Amino acid sequence: MIKRIWIRLSTLWYFIFFVRNIGKGSRIISPLKIDGGKNIRIGRSVFIQYKTWLAALPLTGEDNCLLEIGDGSIIGHFNHIYCTKSIKIGKKVLTADKVYISDNLHGFSDITIPILEQPIIQNGEVEIGDGTWIGENVCILGVKIGKNCVVGANSVVTKNIPDYCVAVGAPAYIIKRYCFDSKEWKKTDKVGNFIK
Repeated sequence: MIKRIWIRLSTLWYFIFFVRNIGKGSRIISPLKIDGGKNIRIGRSVFIQYKTWLAALPLTGEDNCLLEIGDGSIIGHFNHIYCTKSIKIGKKVLTADKVYISDNLHGFSDITIPILEQPIIQNGEVEIGDGTWIGENVCILGVKIGKNCVVGANSVVTKNIPDYCVAVGAPAYIIKRYCFDSKEWKKTDKVGNFIK
């Protein structure tokens, strides 16, 4: 009982002091960490599950830094979402557990300096379209993923994925796309062309 009260109070404390823009009905369950809360916008009815780390810090020197999570999205347990410029997660996006989403990379160009002491490098802006499902252990690195896509478990997404696609692998590639002519999901080649 006391533990439950403490979890609720600690979650409320995070809401008040770290994330100032949270929509009605949204909940963050016992986050691991929240960094740069003033740069985080959470829509309505968003559910962020246990021990997720949200960060929005302009570590690459950008003038603006914004992490947005759209209405009705569900973020799984132990997700790590780290924004240094722009990450936009659309409405009703579902992420499984242990998903990593980032718009930046660790620098490693100077072999005489430990990587942890090298500057953070800005990668591409991240966008995840409305209604997309991201599977377990997926890494999304500076790319755009369209709406109503499926990204299979353990995938590493390093290239953009258009709307209505299924992608898998490391690096991720397209295996299916919705065909509006036949109104069904069809197999594709790795760049999304239908296989006849």
